[in-house]
Amino acid sequence: MSRKDRILFAGDPHGNFKPLISAVHKHQPEAVVLLGDYDLDQPLNVCLEEILQITKIWWIAGNHDFETPDKYNNLFHSSLADCSLHLKVTDISGVRIAGLGGIFLGRVWYPPQPKKWLTKQHFLAQQISNSATQTLSLKYQSAIWPEEFEAMKELKADILVSHEAPGSHRHGFSVISELAAAMGAKQIIHGHLHENYMRRIKNNIHVVGVANRCVIDLYGNMLHLTDVTQ
Repeated sequence: MSRKDRILFAGDPHGNFKPLISAVHKHQPEAVVLLGDYDLDQPLNVCLEEILQITKIWWIAGNHDFETPDKYNNLFHSSLADCSLHLKVTDISGVRIAGLGGIFLGRVWYPPQPKKWLTKQHFLAQQISNSATQTLSLKYQSAIWPEEFEAMKELKADILVSHEAPGSHRHGFSVISELAAAMGAKQIIHGHLHENYMRRIKNNIHVVGVANRCVIDLYGNMLHLTDVTQ
């Protein structure tokens, strides 16, 4: 279980899965964790069909995955739908990995600003029309909701993967850093901001930002795939 490449983490592909597929063929990982923003024009399992017999796929959603019904359905209604890590902890090759998909949305909660809504149920109940049957729009489904975020603090994990960045990045959020600390996580791996970097933050948490279409190993090392045009 000591191989640092037994789990790989892939930054936002935005429709180009070639670097990830190449990395899987080369490194033969036990699992891959995808960090969101897939821009799918076909189901995720179809895009990754070439590697599904080699490795196990796990994922969280990004903001792009809620932009249109097609993008949403190609992820959430694909045959990999049950491989979402969002709001839970999953043992992946001996590592407890927690997932936080989505983004902070100003109309719901944009830390450190006050929360506009505490729960999805409260939001829906306050809508003017058809409140009994109303469901969240895709925009609101992309949001990180306060009550779900708070519930994650009761979980324990080794690594927190998120689409949004923690406070280590100039466009990140300190509440994600605080969430990782509450969970006992020693590493945060995130996508979204299209930047490769490493930081050490409070509570000795190691943060790794993964750029779009980049792939890293468990230690945060970027895998150089010279045979793939990224």
